[in-house]
Amino acid sequence: MGNTWAIFKREMRAYFISPMAYALYVIFLLLSGYFFTVGISYYAHYSVMAMQAQQYGGLPPFTETVFRNLFGDVSIVLLLMVPLLTMRLFAEEKKMGTMELLLTYPIRDIEVVLGKFFAALAVIGLMLVLTFTYPLLAQYVAGDQMEYGVALSGYLGLFLEMAAFIAVGIFLSSTTENQIVAGVISFGALLLIWAVGWGEELVSGAIGKILAQLSLLNHFEDFSKGVIDTGHVAYYILFCVFFIFMTLRVLDSNKWRG
Repeated sequence: MGNTWAIFKREMRAYFISPMAYALYVIFLLLSGYFFTVGISYYAHYSVMAMQAQQYGGLPPFTETVFRNLFGDVSIVLLLMVPLLTMRLFAEEKKMGTMELLLTYPIRDIEVVLGKFFAALAVIGLMLVLTFTYPLLAQYVAGDQMEYGVALSGYLGLFLEMAAFIAVGIFLSSTTENQIVAGVISFGALLLIWAVGWGEELVSGAIGKILAQLSLLNHFEDFSKGVIDTGHVAYYILFCVFFIFMTLRVLDSNKWRG
């Protein structure tokens, strides 16, 4: 754990001594704040229309409506941002020639990978923490209609989904020494894995069910509705474990090639 912590601190320092992390935080907060404001405004608009039409029972649940859309929009924003965070993690080490030096230290590959993984996850996690003011603002606007359980479930699902994104990004960063290439293929791979479930409607039978199970988006849906399913939690954890394992195999192959 000591070596993992050392790698974690090293990567966190690298993120925050450069302007990239701060730029990503500013852009993320601006976009998420905009999406939250739009969601609240639309719900208020429909509430007024329902009151005028005296159809109070036709209003959808406030928290699920506002935060489900917010989390969906935020996950798309982070799908674009995660490759920017992960593309340098191993590609830069290879290009600078520090990868070989790092792997010759008395430190295990798994400690290196986990240190980098948790550093990227901490950066994303802090982004999400900064949006915890949104439920409080929603409580001020909606009063008793605000359900914190639904919001917290959505945050948990979003955090797990981002962990899966990071695991893929780290794996693909380990396969090349070009950061731009790592970023581009990470974005393409994440977009494919995120949306692969859309093919369920086009393909029937077992293949369609497999595509639905592989989709990161499909496993996130229940979280955004306030439902925490242990099956979905296990899926994200196993997904991360698989790509961390694949990253370790890439590092092993690099050692054998010298």
